[in-house]
Amino acid sequence: MKHLSGVLGGRCPRCGKGKLFPAGLGGAIGLMNPRCSECGLPFLREAGYFLGAMYVSYGLGVLTVLPVGVLLAVVLHWHLAIVIPLVILQTLLSMPLFLRFSRTIWLHIDQAIDPR
Repeated sequence: MKHLSGVLGGRCPRCGKGKLFPAGLGGAIGLMNPRCSECGLPFLREAGYFLGAMYVSYGLGVLTVLPVGVLLAVVLHWHLAIVIPLVILQTLLSMPLFLRFSRTIWLHIDQAIDPR
């Protein structure tokens, strides 16, 4: 349960206390603190570290956008000229949230596999 609350709260994967993202606009657009303010864990380990988070973000996108598109097009029989712009809008609006969640999930996965 510690890990789930850490992921949802954007907390350090090691201590669960330090914030991954600063307050304000910088944190909202995905800028990260360089290290945990509580335990000192570096969040950016090396160049290209968050490449794996792109796969997590892709999975989050597919799991949220695809069902909406299928529901609107197949179940409700909406025309594709309406469905496609709606799922594009949904994708654009969810991107900042998915960026934060995918980086947080990636850090927690990495810390579980390779604790430092």
